[in-house]
Amino acid sequence: MKENNTNNETSNAKEQEKDDRIEQTGQLLLDENKQKEHLHLITIIGEIEGHDVLGNNAKTTKYEHILPGLAAIEDSDEIEGVLVLLNTMGGDVEAGLAIAEMLASLSKPTVSLVLGGSHSIGVPIAVSCNYSFIVPTGTMVIHPVRMNGMVIGVRQTFDYFKQIQNRITGFVSTHCNITESRLEELMMETAMLTKDVGTILVGKQCVDEGIINEVGGIKEAIAKLHELIEARRKEN
Repeated sequence: MKENNTNNETSNAKEQEKDDRIEQTGQLLLDENKQKEHLHLITIIGEIEGHDVLGNNAKTTKYEHILPGLAAIEDSDEIEGVLVLLNTMGGDVEAGLAIAEMLASLSKPTVSLVLGGSHSIGVPIAVSCNYSFIVPTGTMVIHPVRMNGMVIGVRQTFDYFKQIQNRITGFVSTHCNITESRLEELMMETAMLTKDVGTILVGKQCVDEGIINEVGGIKEAIAKLHELIEARRKEN
């Protein structure tokens, strides 16, 4: 009886540790699959927080949680693949690009799945993985860079905006099958959004434009990740 109580306490402690990690960082180790492969789950939700801390009422993804986690994944002999779930409105450009660059530079197989939406700076994160999925009702909003606060109306400001824009379009076009010129066309579309420029793409439209690889859900995303892991093992 005493041994059973000890086992139950250990199991409960592990479950509590998982719950705490999900709540604090939105990350989890998936290791109960039949392939016995260790997958790391990362969620990108709400607004991607940059150097300014957002209010307690806002759901955020904190890059100071994601970046060390990705470094630990790269350094780990145990983790074999990474699954990224996205439902984000976008957010800080620098933080979003930092996450995207880290994901793109991982040596481990990576798969992304867009749920709900992956808007604005969420687009580079979605395409940074080795393979990407979007659910049929998932959306992506493609629009130009925006800046809050006072803006000085001089040429240098607009050059700076253009430089930021080029960094984003360059990254996206490099990591998926859409060209920079087509991406800029979608960004500058004026007929779709009532108070802004840009384009809303839904599900298969993202695939047709060459941004996302395939329409699918969690089943397809995990199956693809196992496939990539197996292919990597054979190469090694």
